[in-house]
Amino acid sequence: MSDEDYNEVAAGNAVDDIDDVNDINVADDMAGNRVEGGTARAVLDYITRSIATDPDAVVLEADDSGRTVRFRIHVAQRDMGRMIGRRGRVAQAIRTLVRVAGSRDGVETNVDFVDD
Repeated sequence: MSDEDYNEVAAGNAVDDIDDVNDINVADDMAGNRVEGGTARAVLDYITRSIATDPDAVVLEADDSGRTVRFRIHVAQRDMGRMIGRRGRVAQAIRTLVRVAGSRDGVETNVDFVDD
């Protein structure tokens, strides 16, 4: 995958220049607060909405504490099994991808799946 393809996935749209990626490194959480790890959030948002049968029900919450960002994912009850997968393999794969995206921003990430 080229850098441009990665940027499209990470940002949810086309990015013409690699320097433009820095614009997505800081994102807003649900309360409108600035949160580090915008790339990780964009990747997490893209992946979870792609997996879910009801993408509009996906809610991501982010808590920023220094260099660590904790993401909490809320999905429709019927999508929880899809997010976790057999023996937690899908959840672990999501955590790995988000960790890699977060390292691009220089932040550590934790991903929790919240059962409402």
